[in-house]
Amino acid sequence: MNTPVIQEIEVKNILSKSNLPVCEYSVNPYVGCTHGCKYCYASFMKRFTGHAEPWGTFIDVKYWPEIKNPKKYAGKELFIGSVTDPYLPQEETYERTRALLMQLKGSGAKISIATKSDLILRDLNLIKTFPEARVSWSVNTLDEDFKSDMDSAVSVDRRLAAMEAFYREGIRTTCFVSPIFPGITDIKAIIQRVKKQCNLIWLENLNLRGSYKTVILAYIQSKYPHLLPLYQEIFHDGNRNYWEMLDEQVKAYAAEIGLDYVTNDDSISRPFDAPPVVVNYFYHSEIKKSAKKGGENNA
Repeated sequence: MNTPVIQEIEVKNILSKSNLPVCEYSVNPYVGCTHGCKYCYASFMKRFTGHAEPWGTFIDVKYWPEIKNPKKYAGKELFIGSVTDPYLPQEETYERTRALLMQLKGSGAKISIATKSDLILRDLNLIKTFPEARVSWSVNTLDEDFKSDMDSAVSVDRRLAAMEAFYREGIRTTCFVSPIFPGITDIKAIIQRVKKQCNLIWLENLNLRGSYKTVILAYIQSKYPHLLPLYQEIFHDGNRNYWEMLDEQVKAYAAEIGLDYVTNDDSISRPFDAPPVVVNYFYHSEIKKSAKKGGENNA
């Protein structure tokens, strides 16, 4: 990957009120990203950044006035990394995520952090001071070659090692299996790998839209040509049968190995030592509606 374009910017506030169901505030210490994920859902943000560079090749480093009254966020849910990974390689130099955590330390804020990095290990002890802290890592494959085809973030092994380190320290961890690539992502293998080092396993399907739809389909045609008819069926014809089938398979597997399997429910009220819950986010209402409609048509 070429050297990213980096600029430092000043912003009035680092915390933004959020409409996301998982938090009250979204926090992104950086704009843009340098992981270069081919399937990046956040690439639409480029419409608002004013950058001419392609998404994945630039990053803005944010500087903000120090948070004056951090205790106002006591008990509030803050999601760090809703759009941009807060532990990009550049964080090692600029330390903006660490600055944010230092300003919020002792505030009583409930933080959730999403990353693809193991740089977060640097801040483990700091994150540990926050009540009910949650950290998630995106892991949608155990195949390092496929991972490298999709992004330039750290290896899967490094992500899983970081996840385990946090879990061993009593910090709630999530394995975010997203996006699931039909015929490629081995969900059962990932669950088997992480079931003793996380509290939640989230499953989210690949949802191709925007400019990267063409990119991903071209990649499938080149590297996995035998899967192209399946991808065309799902992403051109809108057929949900694959996700319905996968739902049933994973539900059965979870039951087989003694894990709870739920839909659209990320409740984390279970004891820390309890086995992880597998949470299905396959746009389930659409799947069920589609399946029902198909059943009516075939009646």
